Amino acid sequence: MPTLAAPHASLEAAAQLAGLTLTALEPGADFTGAPTTRAALTLPAAPGRQLTLELSESFDAANPRYAAELATFFAEAAQRLRTPCPEAMLTLHGIPLSFGGFAWPFHGSTSGADTFIVHGTVHLADGLHDGQPSPLHSKISASLTQTFATVVAALEQPFAEGFIYNAVRKTFDQGQLELVKSGNRQPVPVTTRFYSMKYNLFSFNDTTEAQRHDFLAAKVFWLSHVLGGGAPVWVADPRDAQYLNTTVEELGRSAAALAAEGLLLLGDGEDAPLGFAAPTDTLRTQEDRYRAQLAEALDFLKPTFNEEMRSGHANM
Repeated sequence: MPTLAAPHASLEAAAQLAGLTLTALEPGADFTGAPTTRAALTLPAAPGRQLTLELSESFDAANPRYAAELATFFAEAAQRLRTPCPEAMLTLHGIPLSFGGFAWPFHGSTSGADTFIVHGTVHLADGLHDGQPSPLHSKISASLTQTFATVVAALEQPFAEGFIYNAVRKTFDQGQLELVKSGNRQPVPVTTRFYSMKYNLFSFNDTTEAQRHDFLAAKVFWLSHVLGGGAPVWVADPRDAQYLNTTVEELGRSAAALAAEGLLLLGDGEDAPLGFAAPTDTLRTQEDRYRAQLAEALDFLKPTFNEEMRSGHANM
């Protein structure tokens, strides 16, 4: 496939600085039919893995105001491509999810609402389907309010993917999304309740040290042991730090504590660089615990029927 041509040469340069290869894919179209530029992000050190980048064809990647955030996006993408399942993430309640099929960029709502929308699909990633996606999934319709849109540099994937994915995870935490075999798109409202205008910070989950400890152990169990064949995963992911309302440094300390307990093997070489971890045999033996935790979390997502209403005891 040909590489991207001007005016997107600046994208190639930014990707190369992060060690990535940017390969053009067939042109796409956004929700309104306007053309988009699509490319595969790959890492030479991790053959067989890729992430997809999709931008409005009119997006000016050479604009200096976007340079810092694009550099951060590519640097983080390079780290995720070192993990065996770069699109897999874990919720705070222990549900492993695979994100895919997000149709960037945002488009204006067609229902008359004053919002911007992005569609995507999230699959359960429980490792029980011979490498195929689980039939349990959620079709997502994430809506961004006009007020929130003002804090985003551009309504494009590199500037919004992180907080959109975290908003989806948070909505699962609240039991407001269901994993089904078929169904309509489910709403994920992304409002200023996820953002502090005063401090210019995203806010999703206030977590304790114990919660972060348990989250990282579960993440390594699912993303490395179950989904990744034991390959190291990134435990110092800034996207997780944002989701857990913490810092990368704090995640590093939690990972070190887990290593001291004999649950994680921290990386310090080319195959498992700093900030990455793999499970020990001790962690691998805890499958019954994590499967039970997942079953409980999935049960929490299922709609329940008010039995008193069935008996005609509705409070009218």
